Amino acid sequence: ICFIYSFAMTMAVACRTMTMPNTLLLRAVLVLICLCTNAKKAAAVTANTTNNERPKGFLIGTGIYDITGPAAQINFMGYAKSEQTGHGIHQRLRARTFIMAERAVKLKNQYEINEEENQIEMIQRRDRPIEDETKQANRERSLLRWRWKERENNAVKDSPPLETLLADPTKAVCFVSIDTGMGSDLLNIRVLKKLEEILPVQGSSGKRLCHLENLSISGTHTHSAPAGFLQYATFQITSAGFSEETMEAFAEGIVQSVKRAYDNLLPGSIKTANGLLKDSNINRSPSSYLLNPKSERDEYSDEGDTDKNMLLLKFTTENGTDIGALNWFSVHGTSMNATNELISGDNKGYASYLMEKRHNKNGTLPGKGSFVAAFASTNLGDVSPNTDGPKCIDTGLPCDVRSSTCNGKMELCVASGPGKDMLDSTEIIGRNQFDHAVSLFERASAELGGGVDFRHSFIDMSNITVTLENGTTVKTCPPALGYSFAAGTTDGAGDFNFQQGSNSSNPFWNMASAFLSKPSPEQIRCHWPKPILLNVGKVQLPYAWEPHIVPISIFRVGNLFILSVPGEFTTMAGRRLRRAVRDMLIANRIAEPMITIAGLANSYTHYIVTFEEYQGQRYEAASTIFGPHTLEAYIQEFKRLTHDFLNGQPSTSDIAPRDLSKKQISIQPPVIVDTVGPFRKFGSMAIDAKESYARGENVFVSFRSANPRNNQRIEGTFLTVDKQDESGKWKTLYVDGDWCTKFYWKGGVGHFGESFAEITWDIPRDSPQGLYRICHHGTRKTIIGEATSSYFNAPDWLLSNTMGSKAIHLAWEAYKLGFRFSEKIRSFTGSMVGARYKDFSGCSRSFLVK
Repeated sequence: ICFIYSFAMTMAVACRTMTMPNTLLLRAVLVLICLCTNAKKAAAVTANTTNNERPKGFLIGTGIYDITGPAAQINFMGYAKSEQTGHGIHQRLRARTFIMAERAVKLKNQYEINEEENQIEMIQRRDRPIEDETKQANRERSLLRWRWKERENNAVKDSPPLETLLADPTKAVCFVSIDTGMGSDLLNIRVLKKLEEILPVQGSSGKRLCHLENLSISGTHTHSAPAGFLQYATFQITSAGFSEETMEAFAEGIVQSVKRAYDNLLPGSIKTANGLLKDSNINRSPSSYLLNPKSERDEYSDEGDTDKNMLLLKFTTENGTDIGALNWFSVHGTSMNATNELISGDNKGYASYLMEKRHNKNGTLPGKGSFVAAFASTNLGDVSPNTDGPKCIDTGLPCDVRSSTCNGKMELCVASGPGKDMLDSTEIIGRNQFDHAVSLFERASAELGGGVDFRHSFIDMSNITVTLENGTTVKTCPPALGYSFAAGTTDGAGDFNFQQGSNSSNPFWNMASAFLSKPSPEQIRCHWPKPILLNVGKVQLPYAWEPHIVPISIFRVGNLFILSVPGEFTTMAGRRLRRAVRDMLIANRIAEPMITIAGLANSYTHYIVTFEEYQGQRYEAASTIFGPHTLEAYIQEFKRLTHDFLNGQPSTSDIAPRDLSKKQISIQPPVIVDTVGPFRKFGSMAIDAKESYARGENVFVSFRSANPRNNQRIEGTFLTVDKQDESGKWKTLYVDGDWCTKFYWKGGVGHFGESFAEITWDIPRDSPQGLYRICHHGTRKTIIGEATSSYFNAPDWLLSNTMGSKAIHLAWEAYKLGFRFSEKIRSFTGSMVGARYKDFSGCSRSFLVK
């Protein structure tokens, strides 16, 4: 402005419209004004330049997304029972993400802000997926009939706030708790590839905010979630190989939860609280725990032989809005036993459901609210939720303590409780965790402060040299599983009557296992006193049976330290790891460090026990695949990572595990066709509702349906419970993610035929009176156009008859062979046939709840 006026006056003088003295006077005044203005601006810049301290608090973001996966015909991960396959849904599974990052240092002046904005805009343009990648992603989602809504909406969403885009990936951590059995290195590989498509590069760092080194994906260890997502053969024996349906649902759901957390990043605080929760867990291998030194056990007399402390983080934005809670408590996800056929998040999933329902608005459906609550796993290796303890189911007497048998039989020794059945027990243990978390949440006051840091490393656990405290050196071993691995636990017994505590081998099983791989004398000595049943570390056909290279990481958020481990640490093993890291931090003048273990994270290597517990060779010890010094190796490596970040130096790492995607084998047949009987329609009623029910009763209805694998209905539902409002419109109150509903799919023979959706609603006692209905939503698959009238529904006597079953099996195998032969032909004729998938819906009659 000064320049323009000065120029104007110069032109005025030139045109002789102003006298020279007046002009000089005005120009002097304008110059003085400009100098004052610039001086004021310079002072502001200087003030900003000296204010380079990091703003108080953190950038925090939470996100949740559906990862339920295939609801039928896929084996559950956990109990290793081939007959335990999914038949529907009791609870939907979720991925819950928490991002914690340092806030960016205040910028010096507006010129730097403009420069950063221009740079970010260029990065965003460069980062957009090319057209071919977008088309490929759309084809994949269309093929599997999953409806992802988030990515399609990404293009029209507003850009994240500037502070989010300026967040430093080296000063942020991303923690994801998933309602699955465990983490998986292949799952992490898939997730990271997808994150590169949808997260922007942060400034000039070259990295996304969530990346390999600062991402931890930890399973809650429910035993009622689909299997087939680990890339190693040991875990695929009972699941009919690898399941792309499971993997894609898990990977996409995790990515979307991370994206939501990223989009929700806001300045805020993290407060902590912790306290003991009793009557919610027991040690399922107490005889092994007693092998640890008495002096060490006495140090934990207030908790006993299980960790009972719950550590909780409370996430609150600067404006005072609570957006999430994350806690760790030690208990297995085995309240639902091996007879369960419905997908479930088990006790931790139920606790999350209650916590989110409490904080989100009334009427918010599961997984749809802004408040996210994760009940994460920690060192739960020997910890059971079945607090009534193991008893002999034939006599009611206690089982043998050392072998967990009844009259020499493992399958007769079963732990249960505290409820009357597994659903009741799941509800009790889940509610105990919920109630305790609410109490901690309300009194959380200790605010985390300081920086965010992390260290990550891949380590070859099959070949680590460990220096013990006495100075001697020992080594870890190539993976091997002992005899007691096959015995299972009191939460779920194994087959063939193996017993826990076996320190001797059997000639027959030695001969049988030698066909797989015969252990060398060196391997036998390395694992001693474990008698090796499966020498899995040396088997490479059809691909690796167990991981050798595994990830470990340590996250620091203020004085909180999260240790991510790829397995199940027992109670005392976890205590020793936490103590080793804590002692090192205190020695380096870090006051009152809080340390938690994030279990079953990023990969899975079975169990980790103490050296003393290893000598007892119960299930957990037999499943410690890297030998008796596994725990010492982990402690040594975590101390190395701790030393690195304390000294501000990077951590060394072995090469990452291989991506075995192209080698994966699956013998799980696809869905062939869905049919209904003559003159019937999909979605029509097979069993309708009664005219009225009292509160507290349950409603049972059955619909003619189709295979739920046709469409997983991610972020959707297979059922709704609707109530009619005063205007006559129907409002959905409950879906298949609610605890009070159950969706059970009753299939036909094999992967084709007539099937039914059986829906149960346990009417809550506080339900308002009025008219209700139950609706079912599904997707059917056809082979030829709209043909739906042919059907095959074998009578029960034929299915239960051995010869009949064998005859059906042979016919089915012949049909599958012909089907596979015709795959290529049908791929060319598919367009002639028309759409092979059709959505359908149906509703029951309206009924009165009174």
